[in-house]
Amino acid sequence: MAEEYDMKTSQLLSRRWREKNTLGGTGKWQVEVGDPTLPLLGPLETELIKESSSNPVFMRKDTLTSFQWRIRNLPYPKEVYSVTVEKEQRCCVIRTTNKKYYKKFTIPDLDRYRLPLDAAALSFTHTNNTLIITYQKPKEILAAEKELQKELKKIKAANSGDGDCKTQ
Repeated sequence: MAEEYDMKTSQLLSRRWREKNTLGGTGKWQVEVGDPTLPLLGPLETELIKESSSNPVFMRKDTLTSFQWRIRNLPYPKEVYSVTVEKEQRCCVIRTTNKKYYKKFTIPDLDRYRLPLDAAALSFTHTNNTLIITYQKPKEILAAEKELQKELKKIKAANSGDGDCKTQ
């Protein structure tokens, strides 16, 4: 796992996981929090086929008190969307009444701490063709993140400029 934090606000910018592939080598990075990066394509592949820029883009961006997902390029009004919690499957489901968009997603942080999903903690809004889904963090996760922030304050940043390497 690799995490990236903002030095000024101590906010999580990205979290990526890398697992072994079927042959035991290192696999691709799976983005949990932050902007999903596009795979590096060769010059020939970009000319042949390309994903539409109007497709919905699903990404997670957390705040200090909540988990937040943003889905860009969804032009329908707020009344069309329905965001629910499926407790048996431990996931959240986004549906539209016009059957144009459907998405299931889990909250890995709650799975790691083995915490139940709470429908009352879930809310959503729609502005500028972006659906913003917010799930309030439980007090257990807030306490764990507070402890993590204490540990992070002890660690020097990778690009702080106070390296031990002296050039001659």
